[in-house]
Amino acid sequence: MDNSMALVKYRYNKYVEAIYPSFSQLSYRVSIFDHMDHLGKLLTFQNCLSGDFALYSVFQFCLTLTILVHAQNPPGFISYDCGLEDEQKYRDNNTKLTYESDNPYIESGESYSISAEYKNNSLGRQFWNVRSFPEGNRNCYSLPTFIPDLTSGNQYIIRARFMYGNYDHKNSPPKFDLYLGATFWDSVEFENEYTIVTKEFRYPSRFDDYIHVCLCNTNQGTPFISVLERRLTSADFDFCHGMVLARYNLGSDDGKIVRYPDDVSDRIWTPYTSDELYHINTSHPDPEKIVKSDLKGLPSIVMATAAIPANGNHITLKFHPRFNASEHFSIAYIAEIQNLHGNQVRDLEISATGQPTVFVPSYRPRYLEAELLGLGPQREAAPEDGWQIWINRTRNSTLPPILNAIETVQLKDVSPSHTHRNDYEAIKKVKKMYGITRNWQGDPCTPRASIWEGLNCTNSGSEIDPYRITHLDLSSWGLKDNISPSISDLIHLRYLDLSNNKLTGNVPDSLSQLELLTFLNIEGNKLTGTIPAELIGRSNNKKLQFRWERNPGLCYPGPCKEKGMSNTAIAVVATFGGAFIIVLFATTFSIFKKRQQVGNNPKTQGFYSNISKRMMVLSNIKKKVGSEKQQLTYAEILSVTNNFERIVGKGGFGTVYHGQLGNTQVAVKMLSPSTQGFQQFQSEANLLTRVHHKCLTSLLGYCHEGTNIAHIYEYMPNGDLAMHLSGLEYLHNGCKPPIIHRDIKPRNILLDENFRGKIADFGLSRIFPDEGDTHVLTAEFHHLFPCRYYTSNRLNEKGDVFSFGVVLLELITGQPVITKTEEKTHIIQWVGSIMPEREIHDIVDSRLQGEFGIEFSARRALDIALACVQPRPINRPSMSQVVMELKQCLVMYQITPHSDANYLTESDTSNMLIDVSNSMDSVSVESSL
Repeated sequence: MDNSMALVKYRYNKYVEAIYPSFSQLSYRVSIFDHMDHLGKLLTFQNCLSGDFALYSVFQFCLTLTILVHAQNPPGFISYDCGLEDEQKYRDNNTKLTYESDNPYIESGESYSISAEYKNNSLGRQFWNVRSFPEGNRNCYSLPTFIPDLTSGNQYIIRARFMYGNYDHKNSPPKFDLYLGATFWDSVEFENEYTIVTKEFRYPSRFDDYIHVCLCNTNQGTPFISVLERRLTSADFDFCHGMVLARYNLGSDDGKIVRYPDDVSDRIWTPYTSDELYHINTSHPDPEKIVKSDLKGLPSIVMATAAIPANGNHITLKFHPRFNASEHFSIAYIAEIQNLHGNQVRDLEISATGQPTVFVPSYRPRYLEAELLGLGPQREAAPEDGWQIWINRTRNSTLPPILNAIETVQLKDVSPSHTHRNDYEAIKKVKKMYGITRNWQGDPCTPRASIWEGLNCTNSGSEIDPYRITHLDLSSWGLKDNISPSISDLIHLRYLDLSNNKLTGNVPDSLSQLELLTFLNIEGNKLTGTIPAELIGRSNNKKLQFRWERNPGLCYPGPCKEKGMSNTAIAVVATFGGAFIIVLFATTFSIFKKRQQVGNNPKTQGFYSNISKRMMVLSNIKKKVGSEKQQLTYAEILSVTNNFERIVGKGGFGTVYHGQLGNTQVAVKMLSPSTQGFQQFQSEANLLTRVHHKCLTSLLGYCHEGTNIAHIYEYMPNGDLAMHLSGLEYLHNGCKPPIIHRDIKPRNILLDENFRGKIADFGLSRIFPDEGDTHVLTAEFHHLFPCRYYTSNRLNEKGDVFSFGVVLLELITGQPVITKTEEKTHIIQWVGSIMPEREIHDIVDSRLQGEFGIEFSARRALDIALACVQPRPINRPSMSQVVMELKQCLVMYQITPHSDANYLTESDTSNMLIDVSNSMDSVSVESSL
């Protein structure tokens, strides 16, 4: 009985939510369920009733009680006064329908009142307020539609109404677009400030849970809405879905609009006036009988009147060219309202513009019986002056033709493709839990141009199959709280990225139930506890690419170890911390004193004088800078960089700022306050005034004014290789004598607008024969071979090869050089530790999603990288050999079948690295050093 009662409660909730959305917030519903248990106990004593009938009785009782409590509007009706203050509602004086605020049903927009001059008794109260949408390109209402027992054989009428009323005091009505889900509804535009625009749509009553009504900004003013209504009406023609162009009451002689309660579906019947028509009324004492049993939804006040032609031969309905739809359908409502006598005959035919044959060749209306005649669909475009419908008198008729009413619909292919209801409910809960706004409105997956940010959806390819969410990327969205359990309800999810947020709590076991999931990234959060064993197992079995690093509280299956500092550790940290502060103070003071000496050093003055002379002979300077002046003052540097407004990078010996020199974008590196830094600046300037190549950054100018020293380079708009992930061989083999870079890393490989790699930061570069130089490097050791450098404090060309190998490993694996775990593992150790047990798929960057020739080119690239990082320099290849191997790797990739990727492809990466390593073969260089 408990399960059955739960079923009753569930069905009751779904009915009530759809029929009376606002009722879900009322206390009446709670009080009803307070008595349901008593009702269930009572029914168990009714032995004469079957179980099913008893439950049905409970359901009907609750639903009936609900309708009695909330009887303001008929079932299936929704009436929103958009912009009305929250929790307010009122009854309309004309229709007696209750209107309520739209506030609980929309997540965006601002409420306004129209100007007082437009408020009067003739204007319905629902037009006094508007909801305006100044933010976002698309703002949507979601109307519930799940009414199984009511929607069978019915349709919805969705009605949106607009009255500008100069609510924004701009005296400029906007223009914007209206959508129903993925279907374009119409454009909304106004003749003046007081025009009321009404848009209606006949929408099929499929068992969708929601209809999404969306206002879309077209950059022609701010969208707004006054009234939003949903009505239930009969589906007279199953295929008749689309925008209602007109609904005319031809027999009206009082000029009044007819709607609810005269029309139980609250259709709006507008009087059609024409000097070519006469109005006639029935003399029957009971006009209600005009509507026969299966058409009771038609208003008798409309069907009891009709129009006949003044000329006695034909009724001509003319429609404005605005209604020149390529495909439309009309419904003629006809009833004979005059009691014919003797040989009187009313026989008519119906035709339309562009139709080779008549729709209805011969038809005789029956007395007091309303009938519907479908006219169309008309698929041919009407002439420029619009289209017409003719109701003609036939040769057999003794009386003129008659027409009571007509409705015309512009047929639209209502897109059946929408997000599956389970996925929609799940992602809505995720949205609510994390307070996500962005463009998360309307249907998540449709239209495709407005798919929710961070989502990807697929369906079977059939137009009627719903979309399923397969990709959810919420990386770096600032999410807080636990991992939403609703994510596990997205059962078709293949890709889930929750990295770099502030998520806390445990990793839910339910994520293991996502059978199709192949990628899961939760790294960079504050998650704690034990990782579900099944996730680890799937990762080990190569069925799941799983990233969970940088969660200090996470641990492998098994008991987690408590973390904390011992008293001894605290004492050690405190001691070294104090010593560090003292050393830092002394070092800072020393640097300050030495930096003062740099500006007055005659050697530096002479050095930059020589640099200036060398730069004058470089022919490319004038082309790039547009000036012969390569030496800039510090004031000019401030102007070029806009007072150092934008930092684009930081090197080992200076900060790099973005600048504008004439029409050229430049990068300006300012010397940091370091004694040794000036030596690196000297080295860099010395080399770049002698060496130039398409894969080496160009020095365009410099500044030397006291302690303010700067170098000006060509700007690389795509940053460095580390941001995205070729010149070494040129430095080694193309320069005489050769040059060692000594600081190869992704940050020093910049990318221009064509993603061509260019080596930068030559501060540590040295010429091979310079054996007497005992300069101690201060570069990052991550990309250098530690043991050999520490023992000799020197590097040769094989050191560059080693560094390039580390860069290759970073590209292939997507991992940093030093892992951000407590162990601080070097990337070479990380690759070496997992290679014996794992496949290449487990090593290659998972973001590439397998979109490359993994078994051939990726394996070969990894072999090249490992050869470059051999411990003994003699075992490492030369850069020429590396170039040759990379070219072969690229050829292998190009001949291997592979699918397209949405990321940087392996072909792009290979070409980039070959550029970096091969640029020495084709460039001349000023060789006198």
